[in-house]
Amino acid sequence: MSADFWAGYISGAAGILIGNPLDLIKVRLQASASASQPAPSISTHPTVTTIPYTNPFTSASSLIRGATAPILGYGALNALLFVTYNRTSSLLNSQNPLGATSPPSLWTTWIAGAIGGLATWVVSTPTELVKCRAQISTSAATASSWGITREILRREGVRGLYFGGVVTALRDSVGYGFYFWSYEITTRLMEKKMRERVSDGRSDGVGEAVKVLLCGGVAGVATWVSIFPLDVVKTRVQTQQYQQVPLPTAAEGAALLATQEQPAARKLGAIDIARNAYRTEGAGVFFRGLGVCSLRAFIVNAAQWAVYEWIMKELDPQRKVANVKLLD
Repeated sequence: MSADFWAGYISGAAGILIGNPLDLIKVRLQASASASQPAPSISTHPTVTTIPYTNPFTSASSLIRGATAPILGYGALNALLFVTYNRTSSLLNSQNPLGATSPPSLWTTWIAGAIGGLATWVVSTPTELVKCRAQISTSAATASSWGITREILRREGVRGLYFGGVVTALRDSVGYGFYFWSYEITTRLMEKKMRERVSDGRSDGVGEAVKVLLCGGVAGVATWVSIFPLDVVKTRVQTQQYQQVPLPTAAEGAALLATQEQPAARKLGAIDIARNAYRTEGAGVFFRGLGVCSLRAFIVNAAQWAVYEWIMKELDPQRKVANVKLLD
């Protein structure tokens, strides 16, 4: 497989391990209602009680609660994201009249990022669904990613794993457009400053590392600021309370499955969730948890870009040489 596939996969998994504790707090803040409003229950079982977001780390294992699905899912997601982005960017910039030696247009960078984000929908929707429900779960017994996945498949089939897929696709498309756009523009600004500081136009290893860490962190924060209201809605859509009738046992026979099954309560869509949240909690609800998310975004994406660039340098040395020539 290509170098950007493995670089994306490994950097995505590393980002999850680093940022999961703060992500757990973010999800609980988003899913919780205000003090005067009931918070949503998130299990596929209607009997699970509401979860407060306070005291989220009751044990050492709670630090990585909900991380199994993201480690596997976001590794694949990040690989798909970077491969799609790089191929789309190359295609869009192949028609550049200035030639391959010119830097890519910021517009094509945003479009390539948006297309890459849209391509990740097939992975990000089920991964986000399982992760959010695991993180809001009341106990470790009901927080297993595999257990939640099996239960959703048993009750709703594969379609159930893609509940909230539309708002997730919109969030990812817009967010990753700004992700690569902000990384590209901050990288150019820092490289310009670095060339002004050295006579030969090249930076040392420390300066390069600082640039990647800072640009990656800024890109992460800019991304989440641009889509945070969408992410709040997505979290509430995927963790909302809904009733489901237990499936008949095998002993009851297949005939009872058709005759005794009752319709489940209607699950609200993204527009209804957003309207209800605004009506009951005001506009501030769409930015609840933004501070924690921004801190996590800077740390995770700084590390993620550093891992990605390092692996790409090791696996694809020609890319590094081409970048140096481009800046000369």
